Amino acid sequence: MRIDILVAEIGSTTTVVNAFNHIGTPCPEFIGQGQAPTSVLDGDVTIGLKGAIEDLKKNLNVDDLSYGEMLATSSAAGGLRMTVHGLVYDMTVRAAKEAALGAGGIIKMVTSGKLRRTDLKKIREIKPNIILIAGGVDYGERETALYNMEQIATLGLNVPVIYAGNIENQEEVAEICNDAGIKLYLVDNVYPKIDILNIEPTRKVIQDVFEEHIVHAPGMSTVREMVTGPIIPTPGSVMEAAKLLKEELGDLVIFDVGGATTDVHSVTEGSEEINKILISPEPYAKRTVEGDLGVFVNLKHIVEKIGLEELKKDFPNAEQLIENAKPIPETEEEKRFIERLTKEAVLTSLERHAGRLRHIYGPTGKKTVAEGKDLTNIKYIIGTGGALTRLPKRVEILESIKENRKGLELYPGNSAQILIDNHYIFASLGVLSKKYPQEALILMKKSLKIN
Repeated sequence: MRIDILVAEIGSTTTVVNAFNHIGTPCPEFIGQGQAPTSVLDGDVTIGLKGAIEDLKKNLNVDDLSYGEMLATSSAAGGLRMTVHGLVYDMTVRAAKEAALGAGGIIKMVTSGKLRRTDLKKIREIKPNIILIAGGVDYGERETALYNMEQIATLGLNVPVIYAGNIENQEEVAEICNDAGIKLYLVDNVYPKIDILNIEPTRKVIQDVFEEHIVHAPGMSTVREMVTGPIIPTPGSVMEAAKLLKEELGDLVIFDVGGATTDVHSVTEGSEEINKILISPEPYAKRTVEGDLGVFVNLKHIVEKIGLEELKKDFPNAEQLIENAKPIPETEEEKRFIERLTKEAVLTSLERHAGRLRHIYGPTGKKTVAEGKDLTNIKYIIGTGGALTRLPKRVEILESIKENRKGLELYPGNSAQILIDNHYIFASLGVLSKKYPQEALILMKKSLKIN
């Protein structure tokens, strides 16, 4: 059987392949999916990839399978490890962090101000895939970013550096990196003026650097040989899908509950009313990643958050369910248990992602301000990832978001509509949209069951 495009999604627990035909026509079609456990621990991720292709062949009931193009996303082996270094945490550091997370980076370290000896030691231990340096508005403070660049140059790490700070420093930063043999990417400042975020140029370069430089899991070099198109970080790919879909449908938030993390992607400018009282700017497209909220690898963190005794009220054999947890639950009881954990992951990640109102009392009396991401204008709450596309109570889990408002949180309202990525293909469609945006959009709407 001949397939137009195969997209591989190499996750931390599962490798999925999605097959698409009629790409380049007005009627693109999703024709099937295969999956297998990710084989990082076997020393070669291609074992899992080939297993997923074999599963696809079985699901399509074919013996032979060939494809015209293969694209890929990956979050295996800890994803895209990054360290971020800026000037003031609430300004340039936060802007750089937003850019890194939106591109699919896993932030392992964030510093503000001049790097200390202990900071440099920690960077060595982390062994980041990319280092991002920011700091200073354009034509503002210069010394901190230059000092940090010089310190990082002394580490002798063979790691690409992205500089997204005060543009006055670009020539000097280039000289430092040239002398130290560091691959440098110069980008527009992520915080060019007070209260202005400019994170999209940095976000794009992070994904380019990932593809060009990162072989971040055993066997990824072999995958690179198999893949004919781009490889981008899986979370960055979901963000690409979210931004494309927002243009078509309106403001939305996507929850992606996985085995290792829970990611939340929101694309909204927020309401005019809240924007007037917002104390610091928020990105139009925002991603948060919760490394402690996974329903397989990090299952025990969610159990601790709920409380074992509380879980035992509904699941008397909770300890056994925890001990025998599988990447994909099989029995009805296992599914019910993972549904409970998934609901906790969704509500906790929402609480961390969304902003809230705050009352400040001063000489003139009470004043209300807003901080964080405003989700009150959200029209669609979308579920993707294994848990929220496969569990029987996936819609009820997302509906609980609307029941969880207590008053001050900037959560989606009751009118927000629940949609499910029924084909579990959003991550694949994000990377597909790089070359085939219209086809990706049509396939997304089909998966969401939107005419």
